[in-house]
Amino acid sequence: MAVSSVWDLCLGKPPLTSLSANSATVADALSALKAPGAEDFVSVWSCDHRGRSDGPEEEEEEERCECKCVGKVCVVDVICYLCRCSNADDAVDELLRKPVSVVVREAGVVSHVDPHSSLLEAINLMLEGAQNLVVPIESIERNVSSTKSKKKFAQKSSICTTNHNGREFCWLTQEDIVRYLLSSIGFFSPTPALSIESLGIIKTDCVSAVRYDDPASSTINAISNALVKQTAIAVVDEEGKLIGEVSPLTLASCDERVAAAIAVLSVGDLMAYIDCGGPPEYILQEVKVKLREKGLDGMLALLGELPISDSPPPSSASEEDDEESSSVLRSATQKYGRSGSFSGRRMVRSADAIVCHPGSSLVAVMMKTLAYRVNYIWVIEDDCSLAGIVTFSDILKVFREQLEAITK
Repeated sequence: MAVSSVWDLCLGKPPLTSLSANSATVADALSALKAPGAEDFVSVWSCDHRGRSDGPEEEEEEERCECKCVGKVCVVDVICYLCRCSNADDAVDELLRKPVSVVVREAGVVSHVDPHSSLLEAINLMLEGAQNLVVPIESIERNVSSTKSKKKFAQKSSICTTNHNGREFCWLTQEDIVRYLLSSIGFFSPTPALSIESLGIIKTDCVSAVRYDDPASSTINAISNALVKQTAIAVVDEEGKLIGEVSPLTLASCDERVAAAIAVLSVGDLMAYIDCGGPPEYILQEVKVKLREKGLDGMLALLGELPISDSPPPSSASEEDDEESSSVLRSATQKYGRSGSFSGRRMVRSADAIVCHPGSSLVAVMMKTLAYRVNYIWVIEDDCSLAGIVTFSDILKVFREQLEAITK
């Protein structure tokens, strides 16, 4: 294969922006994630430069104090945190002032690797649980004229810095690895042409599914688990047919106000909320009224200055209006059930689900997941009933076996 090391996959990768694990807050994380051009995740670093001096032993001291990426955070981490912690007594602004450590995901989610590590080593790390491989991409010491100024350069900002002890880093994801494997797909022939069913990579035991009329608040733990597993929650109807999903990737395109919607809406209404793309003011008004009814005053601040009406929202004024308010959910169900198509583009960040069939080839699944930039794909039968899920991890296991056979 053309690639000789992890570094070859990092070419052209931008340097990571990051948060300081020592000083950044949850609000800082939100600001970084909302910045123009920001990615879905921001890295969190531990860089303790205390105790340094400008003496001759500084280089040795610097080696001992090397910066380390300890985790990452996305909007969904903040949303789940707010959903769990906000109530009548907890003001949102107080929660946002908490250290970023309360939302950062650690425990092996990121792993530092040598740029000369092999592709097989990178795949093994990801299959062991690492979602991101942190790779040094550039030494920028030449841009700093002295050790003293270098120290100041590294410490000048604890938020959204890219420099760590005179070095910059990027990270690799499962998507990067799978995209490279697809570009070299002929090397693994004939395996990519086999069906995912024959390869035995369709998983059924780890599928998380909810009904569209379940309360969205009951999915908080499932959303957190899906975020860790880089999957989503399937939304099914009474017959077990897939009609959509609640995806951390989709929620990551929302702002923190969606935490208030999760607290009071059903799963189906949450899907409609996401698909509205705004959402419109009348939905926010209804969410705010329901928050007040449930005594969740701590979350009201998420919705800003939107006034609270003393009268019921228009959608609940009469039985006829109640019927009309539920039409959004019915139309969403009909949308998926009628067409049997789940091809909503991930760039639109809709609640549609990306699907394939048991007979789909491995290469077709890879192409579809990469086209929609998701780490998984739902597997459905001809009648749209949910058969399971295939993830990037499952795909990487297939290629690891191929690579191990080659290297023996």
